[in-house]
Amino acid sequence: MGIYFVFLRAEAIPALVLLACGAPAFAAGLIEDFTKRVSPRVRLIAVAVSAMFALWFAGAAITQTDVPGLDWVVSIPAGAAVVTVFAVAGIANSINIIDGFNGLASMCVVIMLSALTYVALEVQDPLIASVALAGIGAVLGFFLWNFPAGLIFLGDGGAYFLGFLVAELSILLLVRNPGEVSPLFPLLVCVYPVFETLFSIYRRRFIRAVPPSMPDGIHLHSLIYRRVMRWAVGNRSAKALTRRNSMTSPYLWMLCMLSVVPALLFWNNTLVLACFLLLFGMTYVALYWRIVRFKSPRWMLFPSSTRPSRLPSDG
Repeated sequence: MGIYFVFLRAEAIPALVLLACGAPAFAAGLIEDFTKRVSPRVRLIAVAVSAMFALWFAGAAITQTDVPGLDWVVSIPAGAAVVTVFAVAGIANSINIIDGFNGLASMCVVIMLSALTYVALEVQDPLIASVALAGIGAVLGFFLWNFPAGLIFLGDGGAYFLGFLVAELSILLLVRNPGEVSPLFPLLVCVYPVFETLFSIYRRRFIRAVPPSMPDGIHLHSLIYRRVMRWAVGNRSAKALTRRNSMTSPYLWMLCMLSVVPALLFWNNTLVLACFLLLFGMTYVALYWRIVRFKSPRWMLFPSSTRPSRLPSDG
């Protein structure tokens, strides 16, 4: 045990370097939280800068994807850098997108970090395991104040930084353990917020014909809040609204677990992970399709929500 902690002390410097690399992402989000004047593009650029810092100082670069064609791209240093920056910025932004209800983003991050911790221990990588465990502890401390009462909030600063941390630990797990962990493992772990982001871009651009950056209120978590929880907790008091907000999150925790559990079971099997990625996408679209058409599955409905006198319209 003593040797293990000595090793962790030796690995503390790389861990601190990684956290320092996330400063631009955190700062851009924090400034937006206070001023509301930092555009989404500027925040994404800040996350990209953090990703470049991590690539340069921590060696966090995607060099294998197990995706035909893309592996050739990441075999070139410039291509690896572009794919890495895109992936880190995408995951960080996706965590920010799902940060809409009490406990939603924070518990999803805890679930993702727990998966990374487990696999890191399986491949005997104490650096990734210890940083992920520290992240779990920090986020759980926040979670106790955020859920269910919503006494504090992540804000853009917290959401972007946690997204950056999850993305970088995922990449470093692959870099430090080549050939042991499937490159699709981190993608399946993070697929809920990532798919939410990609689906939102598709929905806005091709279905609603509006710019992908234009915010709207029909994300999956928003639909559950409006069309499922609205009837479970129907009055407009502050207590009822807070309860309705918090009751939305567990549905999405379960959705997150639908991808994380198979990722844990088959973390080194690319073919099986690819199948579960496809299955998750089909499940998400089917669930979204039913809720958006006021046909929510019965298992989602509370007794008081099964017979509304009039179904609302979200416009």
